Amino acid sequence: MRRITRIATVGLASAALALSATACGGKKSSDTSASSSESSSGQKSAAIAYDIGGRGDQSFNDAAFAGLEKAEKDLKIKGAEAEPTEGESEADKVQRLTELARKGNNPVIGVGFAYAPAIKKVAAKFPNTTFGLIDDTSVTDKNIANLVFNEEQGSYLAGVAAAKASKTGKVGFIGGVEVPLIKKFEAGFAQGVKDTNPNAEVLSTYLTQPPDFSGFAKPDLGKAAAQGQLAKGADVIYSAAGLAGSGAIEATSAAGKWAIGVDSDQYNQAGLAKYKDHILTSVTKDVPDAVFNLIKSVEDGKPQNGEIRYGLDKGGVGLADSNPEYKKMTDVTAAVEKAKADIIAKKINVKTAP
Repeated sequence: MRRITRIATVGLASAALALSATACGGKKSSDTSASSSESSSGQKSAAIAYDIGGRGDQSFNDAAFAGLEKAEKDLKIKGAEAEPTEGESEADKVQRLTELARKGNNPVIGVGFAYAPAIKKVAAKFPNTTFGLIDDTSVTDKNIANLVFNEEQGSYLAGVAAAKASKTGKVGFIGGVEVPLIKKFEAGFAQGVKDTNPNAEVLSTYLTQPPDFSGFAKPDLGKAAAQGQLAKGADVIYSAAGLAGSGAIEATSAAGKWAIGVDSDQYNQAGLAKYKDHILTSVTKDVPDAVFNLIKSVEDGKPQNGEIRYGLDKGGVGLADSNPEYKKMTDVTAAVEKAKADIIAKKINVKTAP
């Protein structure tokens, strides 16, 4: 797999633009015509451009990487990866996607809603290249596939589990950045808690406000937020904060309380192994399958486009049960299964905003 490594931002924003060509590992070309799915080596190739935090976040980005890795193995394609830079501009994202498309990667997938404006610009220049955009439907075109999830549904199940597992009646939610997508996680979680225990208290904390998106990338912020909620009596904390969530998991584990992970099954993430005994469960998003399915559709000559939604009914979101201690909590698992059935049967309508 070809990986385009992360470069630390140096100097001012103008310098960041100059560095972006180096970050994407290629020189400029005047060719912005239609692209095939073959790299310069002649082997079919696909690429993903990571969100804030990059690969190794044990969460969202790593889930996307798992889909690319599966495509390499099962479809015999070559994978390329591109990392974000700290404090990067919109122009950096445009340059990154342009270079990936120009090199012949097809599809080119932007991991996260932050890529929406850049994909809108670049997709128009490469009409025969399919662009995947995860977690956003605001940008559409015939060669754009919007890979989206019902995060609120999985988060509702987490709320049920948290309310049942809590002994103090206080649980916490930590969001990386206060944007509509993360508010969906909060809304579902809070609703699940309250529907299960109307007397429970949900403590909510956001690490940063836009345009500061570092709340997805700084574990120390997640750790401090979790410590604050623990001090107020929370004994189950759910984080939707990317790499920063690992800090919250660390703090919760140190206190001997329960953490709930997000996006990937964080109980099984190697980087979090020392805390796994305190990861009760995780809200999973089937980002790996979404990435793999898009790549396969291009390889099959029938590229996906438009909104591709993954909900609870098709296993697109869910609640992991990898922790043996979670499985032993039969009252918790029974309540979760009932809530899951009721959501699928549309007996429960989960909110998408608090």
